[in-house]
Amino acid sequence: AGFTVDVETTLDVYTDAARMRSYDLINQTYTMSTITREQEKGLLDCIEQGTGFAGWHGGMADAFRNNTNYQFMVGGQWVAHPGNIIDYEVNIIDHDDPITAGLSDFKMHSEQYYMHVDPSNQVLATTTFSGEYCPWIEGVVMPVVWKRRWGQGKIFYASVGHVAADFDVPEAREIVRRGLIWAAR
Repeated sequence: AGFTVDVETTLDVYTDAARMRSYDLINQTYTMSTITREQEKGLLDCIEQGTGFAGWHGGMADAFRNNTNYQFMVGGQWVAHPGNIIDYEVNIIDHDDPITAGLSDFKMHSEQYYMHVDPSNQVLATTTFSGEYCPWIEGVVMPVVWKRRWGQGKIFYASVGHVAADFDVPEAREIVRRGLIWAAR
């Protein structure tokens, strides 16, 4: 799929309703920041009307810690990555979905995200915490990849992608590629 890409360095575009409606997909990479109520409303309204929203790691699920409406739309919020950079496995749990079909479980050497997640997410892949770094989460199964709807808009999220090298893992790269295409209008 060929896309024409606009790159913005601020969130001001979120208040331009006409421009936002022209987009098929928003791929946000904005971490630990703030968003004004006007910007948040512009983004959420645009997605609700059918523009897709897709991304990975903290650029999507640790963007605006003080904005619960944004977090409801995304379907989750980052909490911690116990042990920092560690080895862990991602387990495909939905082998029939077009985003994960034909892919096998895979290993990552990166941040394993512990998150607060919406139980209404359609979870496609998970990871299980060992408890080595936080004994109280031993055996906890955490979503890694999910999709959902926000009004007419499609939402895709993957917690992989802390650094570009994470996408040297073919399965991680393919999941994100397919997820971006799936979420686009």
